[in-house]
Order: sequence, then C-alpha cells, then structure tokens
Amino acid sequence: MKPMKTIQVYDPPLCCPTGICGTDINPDLVSFAALLAQLGAHGVTLERYNLGQQPMAFVQNPAVKARLDQDGAEALPLIFLDGELYLKGRYPTAAERPGFFHAALGEVVKAPS
Repeated sequence: MKPMKTIQVYDPPLCCPTGICGTDINPDLVSFAALLAQLGAHGVTLERYNLGQQPMAFVQNPAVKARLDQDGAEALPLIFLDGELYLKGRYPTAAERPGFFHAALGEVVKAPS
C-alpha cells in the first residue's frame, strides 16, 4: 500500500478559506478547489492556509517564510506536495491539473511511446 501524500496550499489573502465566495470568483480557484476535493476523497491529506486568516502558518513554515521574504506576496499561492515546493505564484492550469492529480496520488504517469 502506498503512503498517503500531503498537499499544503498557502493562499494569498482570500475572502474565505477556498476563495470561491463573493462576487468576483476566480475560475482557477473553483477548479483547484474541486481538484483538492477529489484528492481528499482519495485519501490525500490536505492542509490549506489563507494569509488573511492564518498568517502564523506562513511565518511558522521556514520554506514559506523564505519565499515571502524573497519574493513578497507575489509568490503566493505556494503549493507543496509532501513538503516539496510544487508550484508558486499561481494555481495549476487546466493542462497541469491531471499531472498534479496523479503526482498527488503517488502515481507515475508515463508518456505515450
């Protein structure tokens, strides 16, 4: 049995924990939230932090703090997979989401030959 993966998302300040609220909803956030929900249903551990609501989580993670010190808030979101930085400054695109999904499940996807 494969060990379960962990995803940590450090979001920029959002109006709510997922960012899919209010009147000006970012479609990338909707797709990403759906992707995280699917991964959670597959047993992936999810940790999501919002700078506007949980600033101490950003300060207490040395890798996140270093990125913020270096790049400022433009570095957000920061997405980690098993403690390794996977993506910074944006959410996965539609083309990247399948690869992220498989990586988060610990599956190696081979390119077609």
